[in-house]
Amino acid sequence: MPRRTPRFTLDRLRTPGRFPGFLKTASVCALIAGLLSPLAQTTAAAADVTAANDYCGGQCSDILPPGENGNATLAQVLLNQAFGAQPDHAEDQLGPYANLAKGYSGLTNATINTFFNDASFGVASDQVASTLSPAGRSDVTIVRDKKTGVPHITGTTRYGTEFGAGYAAAQDRLWLMDVFRHVGRGQLTTFAGGAPSNQGLEQQFWRNAPYTEADLQAQIDNAVATNGTRGQQALADAKAYLDGINAYIDASDSGRYFPGEYVLTGHKDSITNAGTIDHFKTTDLVALASVIGALFGSGGGGEVNNAISLLEAQEKYGVTEGTKAWEAFRERNDPEAVVTVHNGESFPYGARPDTAQGQALPDSGSVSTQPLVYDASGTGADQSASAAAAAATATALSSARRGMSNALVVSGKYTASGHPIAVFGPQTGYFAPQLLMLQEIQGPGISARGASFAGLSMYVELGRGQDYAWSATTSGQDIIDTYAVELCQDDYHYLYHGTCTAMDVVEQKNSWKPTTADSTGAGSYTMRVYRTKYGPVEYRATVGGKKVAYTTLRSSFMHEADSIIGFQMLNDPDYVKSPQTFQSAAQHINYTFNWFYADSTHTAYYNSGDNPVRASGVDSEFPAWAQAAYEWKNWVPATNTADYTPASEHPNSIDQGYYISWNNKQALDYTTASWGDGSVHRGNLLESRVKALVAAGGVTRASLVKAMADAALADLRAEDVLPNLLKVINSSTVTDSTVAAAVTKLQTWLTAGGKRTETSAGSKTYANADAIRILDAWWPLLVQGEFQPGLGTDLYTAFTANLPVDESPSAAHGPTGAHAGSSFQYGWWSYVDKDIRAVLGQTVQGGLTQKYCGGGTLSGCRDVLLSTLKTAAGKTAAQVYPGDSLCSAGNQWCADSIVQRTLGGIKHSNISWQNRPTFQQVVEFTSHR
Repeated sequence: MPRRTPRFTLDRLRTPGRFPGFLKTASVCALIAGLLSPLAQTTAAAADVTAANDYCGGQCSDILPPGENGNATLAQVLLNQAFGAQPDHAEDQLGPYANLAKGYSGLTNATINTFFNDASFGVASDQVASTLSPAGRSDVTIVRDKKTGVPHITGTTRYGTEFGAGYAAAQDRLWLMDVFRHVGRGQLTTFAGGAPSNQGLEQQFWRNAPYTEADLQAQIDNAVATNGTRGQQALADAKAYLDGINAYIDASDSGRYFPGEYVLTGHKDSITNAGTIDHFKTTDLVALASVIGALFGSGGGGEVNNAISLLEAQEKYGVTEGTKAWEAFRERNDPEAVVTVHNGESFPYGARPDTAQGQALPDSGSVSTQPLVYDASGTGADQSASAAAAAATATALSSARRGMSNALVVSGKYTASGHPIAVFGPQTGYFAPQLLMLQEIQGPGISARGASFAGLSMYVELGRGQDYAWSATTSGQDIIDTYAVELCQDDYHYLYHGTCTAMDVVEQKNSWKPTTADSTGAGSYTMRVYRTKYGPVEYRATVGGKKVAYTTLRSSFMHEADSIIGFQMLNDPDYVKSPQTFQSAAQHINYTFNWFYADSTHTAYYNSGDNPVRASGVDSEFPAWAQAAYEWKNWVPATNTADYTPASEHPNSIDQGYYISWNNKQALDYTTASWGDGSVHRGNLLESRVKALVAAGGVTRASLVKAMADAALADLRAEDVLPNLLKVINSSTVTDSTVAAAVTKLQTWLTAGGKRTETSAGSKTYANADAIRILDAWWPLLVQGEFQPGLGTDLYTAFTANLPVDESPSAAHGPTGAHAGSSFQYGWWSYVDKDIRAVLGQTVQGGLTQKYCGGGTLSGCRDVLLSTLKTAAGKTAAQVYPGDSLCSAGNQWCADSIVQRTLGGIKHSNISWQNRPTFQQVVEFTSHR
């Protein structure tokens, strides 16, 4: 059967297609045979590796699917596409990861490493697969273990250690690193092809980080200049790391074992070896960092959308009552929200001012999005390209940023051993190869094992040290503000402190043509961003009849490299020796994250990010006038620096009884930028389980993993909202047979735990499948039927732009797309919960300003629920799960399933849905230095 390689894209869903017709199976085999001749990399004899500096006592574990090896030669790519063959260590962590979904119920401490890797330092001598001295260096070795192929880098000099880290990164992720440096530079289509999803991806990121080469270099210079000896060390480490990457590029090029994607995208010739793989440079690291920071560590934005929904609320209810209604839906500081710091301590940030100052709300109907794409031709101008551009713009400008990641940390006071236990990790999506890579680094001033983003792995970013471990979740507090700059002269000049000033223009011209990997026809366009001192222009509008441009100013803009110092500290065993020094290291990370820590005695938490000190009276929820009175305190436009809130004002804690985080609210009075921190949040799924474990005492690694895994299969709507929905329905006898049958199925599923889980491992069929189908169909109908009549169509639509209605596992319309694993972060569950409880006469703190369901009466609400439930029950599986390029219509399990989205030439099978971190650690240290 003829096949072709997949397009290498980071799109919502793209599954492998077929090779072009001319690559028949026979010719593939012939080509493979010819390609198997290049010399393989040579390795030195295996050597014993000791781990005298490991204080975990064999009780540290980790997992990162699909596998450590993210590079494949052309022969390996073709074998995978033709026959499904996998390169060594390309997916050997996928099975254990997937198997936890049905295997967790009988988990014990002794069986944890059935589903995780042993994350002890070093490699036992009988488990050494290879030992390499990269580029013949005598000051560093890279040992790989037999089970997973993870690189264990040991250096005797700092330079050699970082050289080895770079070499190992290129061994495992060279193609992916190259893809993402081009994403960060807005050059993905030119590099990897013009697929609409590639267009959308580069547009999404370049809109928010439109840097020139000089901008990228300036960020390096600033990070070095402002951080003393650590800054100098970071630069030296980066250069050594790059030397290692480039040494591997040269070796793999001359040895012809470089990633096959370079051939398939036209950068190298498989026969003559003509073509080049460009060396990496320091500015590439900043471009890479800008992508990762935008994906996971930049909370804020959405002020224009907030303004639009506020104006709609005021139009419907009047200014006073409309503002109250808006604030109720916004839930800035909901008293029923689950919080990470739960001891009652308050950390005020982002609160609504008593009297707002400097607001610049748009005139009704005047807002338009600033175009990004100009002079498009060919496939850069077709309908698919336009749709991709619109989706990229919506994602880039939304405050509903991809959060993900969770953490469960329990103090030794409540564990069986008396030592703290942590189960935590980042939920970074599922890709092939994975965005993260595992490694162990041991050298002067560095001692750590864990995960790092490919191309930024000079330090371990999430992992363990000698006697401590750390991890992060996305926090999302607001470090992005929108300013209204008043235009003067024309649409490309604005008033800055009374002077008419020209906007800077930054352009990126891209063109592409078909390749073996991407058959998209030829096309081109120019991305053009207009930058002001207040950031890039994102919208145009009028305010009080005056023409303005709305800009976004992010505190980490032009500071993508600053966080390197914090990660350097976290890897330094001479720096991190306590929860206090851990918090100090996290304070040097300017991206918005929640950081968690555990050693043999203590636990800790710290919320990082450069939170700007705003002018008195400025409400960060809405656009403000670009005038000196409303700027950040002591803001310097040339460097984009300002005063930031002190560390003591960031949510932080040491030795709280337990911590949970699933991108929920951090603490009392601390407002995050995205909507949805209300009474029902996926953080509740962890809170209820961990709280119960702590109350019982004797927590073990196995019991904490089981709590995480149980929450990972829970349907949040079923567990926290469905019981009250059924109370309303059952307040009178259900006489309609269709509805009665649906209610019985829902109640049966709820009694069984409300999980989305297979009948048995590998069955690819859910238990209680009908009930799950009914709830999936019912939820959007229910929300619309409950709220749209009371809010009106315009306000309801505006609020759904602020917060999507649903994010079930199969919801391709949700912020994370289909087959992404992460679910139930954004949705209207709190609104439904508060409204239904109010209708039932239950106590509601921080409730909505009126009862919406059925006009606020129990009988009216019941009628709404019955009618929408009957409609939902009548929908077939094919209607609820319409199918896509991976799944046939009606295949419920497949619709939910997780796909390792192809970013290269190797594809993997989909796995059953779990809502859990991509990289995950289980740690319990037994002693301390």
